Amino acid sequence: MSSTESAWETVIGLEVHAQLATRSKIFSSAPVAFGQPPNSLVNDVCAGLPGALPVLNREAVALALRAGLALGCSIQRVSVFARKNYFYPDLPKGYQISQFEQPICLGGAIPYELDGEQHSLRLTRIHMEEDAGKSTHTAAGPYSAIDLNRAGTPLVEIVSEPELHSAEHAAACFRELRSILVALGVNDGNMAEGSLRCDANVSVRRRGDTTLGTKVEIKNLNSFKFLRDAIRAESQRQIDVLERGGALVQETRLWHEVERRTVPMRTKEGSADYRYFPDPDLPPLIIEEGWIATVRANLPELPGAQRARLQQQHGLSAYDATVLVALEGAVPVFDGAVAAGAPPKGVANLLSGIVAASINEGRLRWDAAASAFVPVAAGPAPSSGRVDGPRLGELAGLLHDGVISSNAARDVLDRMLASDASPRRIVDEAGLQQLSDTDALDAIIREVIASMPDAATSYRSGNRKVLALFIGRVMKSSSGRANPGLVQERLRALLAETE
Repeated sequence: MSSTESAWETVIGLEVHAQLATRSKIFSSAPVAFGQPPNSLVNDVCAGLPGALPVLNREAVALALRAGLALGCSIQRVSVFARKNYFYPDLPKGYQISQFEQPICLGGAIPYELDGEQHSLRLTRIHMEEDAGKSTHTAAGPYSAIDLNRAGTPLVEIVSEPELHSAEHAAACFRELRSILVALGVNDGNMAEGSLRCDANVSVRRRGDTTLGTKVEIKNLNSFKFLRDAIRAESQRQIDVLERGGALVQETRLWHEVERRTVPMRTKEGSADYRYFPDPDLPPLIIEEGWIATVRANLPELPGAQRARLQQQHGLSAYDATVLVALEGAVPVFDGAVAAGAPPKGVANLLSGIVAASINEGRLRWDAAASAFVPVAAGPAPSSGRVDGPRLGELAGLLHDGVISSNAARDVLDRMLASDASPRRIVDEAGLQQLSDTDALDAIIREVIASMPDAATSYRSGNRKVLALFIGRVMKSSSGRANPGLVQERLRALLAETE
C-alpha cells in the first residue's frame, strides 16, 4: 500500500441480485429459462399489456424466506410491493415491481472467512422484485433490440451495510454468499448466465473520518475477480480525484475489464426520483408464523457448518473441506461414502480429483433428486452409471487397500458410468487389480534394467534422477498395474543388487 493510499480508507457496501430458482416468473406463469430465442418466454404480464394483472408466485416467496432465515434476518409478517417508476425500453410497464418501505426481510448478516479469520457483514434488508428485460445495442444499425425473456424473472436483492474496507473482503463475502444461496437451492450460482450479480457501492474517506464519502455504484459485476478488480480500480480513481483537489459525483459506473477501469454509466438517482408507491394491483404480503417455522425447520446444513463438520468429525484439512463444499453434490456423496465405511481422506481425494475432473470435462453432472453424479448424456437419472455415496465409497476402499492403483481408479470410474456393476466386480472382470506380487514385479523390473544399461550405469554413479525413467518404463510394461510404491522400493534394491 502506497503512502497516498494509506491516508485513505475505502468503504464498501454490496447489493447482490440473486435470481430465485423458480420454474415460472414472479407475477405470471411465463417460464424462466436461459438461452431461449428472444421474446419466446413472454406473456401479457411480462409485456405490460393494459389490463394484465400480476399474481404473486408462492414458490418465489418461499425461496426468499429460505434466504432470509439462513442469513439470520427478521422476517416481516407484512411486506408491501411497490412500483419503482423509471423509463427504459426494456421495462415495458414503465415501472418495476419491487419492495421499498416494507421489504420481506430486515437485518441479518453474511458470515465469511478470509485468511483463516472469521468475519461477518451486516445486512440492511432483503427485498423481492422482478427483473427487467435486456437491450442489445449494435453498431450495425440505428436501432436497439429488446428481449423481454428476463422481464418478470423473480429476484431477491440482498443489501448490506457499508462496512467492508477492502476488495479482498468484498470478494470473499460475495463468494460465501453464493455458496449459501446455492446450498439453500435459492439460486443456481451461475454468474456467467446472469442469475447472480453484484453491485458494489464504493466511497473513500480520510482515515479517521466517520462521515461517508460520495458513493459510486459499480453495476453488474458477475465474477469474484471482476468485483475485486473493479473495487480496487474505483477506489484508486476516487483517491486520485480527491488528491488533485477535484470533486466526486454520485453516479453509476460499469467495469471495463479490457481497459482495467470503471466508466460512467449514468448519474445516480435517489429514491425520490423513482416515485415509489404501493402497487395497487398487489395486496400486502402476509406471512403466517407457521409457514416461517416450516421453512426454518427444513433449512439444509450451510457451507460454514459443513466445512467445520468435515474437519472436526472426519479429520479433513481446511483446504479439503473447502474444496468439497464448493463442489456441488460432493458433501452428500462424501457423507454416503463414509457412512458405508470408506476412508474419509480417500473419498475426499476421489471427489476433488477424478470426479471433479469428469465434471469439468462435461461427462458428469450432479442430480439432486438421485443424490448422485450421473452421466451428462443421460436424461433423467439412470439406474446404472450413477456415482453415489456407496459406489464411490467402495472405489475409495479398493484404492485404500491397494487393490487398485490411482491410475486404475480413473479407469474404474469410467466403467462405472456405463454400468451398474459394483467397483469390485468391474475390477475383477477387467483385470485391473494392482500388481503387488514381489516375484512377478521383480521379473518385470529386471527386464527393464537389462533394457536400459546406460541409465543403470548412470544411477549407480550417483544420478538418482534417472530412477523416474525406470519407474515410468516399469509402469508401462505392467500396463499401469504395478504398485508404484513397491516399484520404487524394488527398483532401488535390484539396482543396488546388480552393482
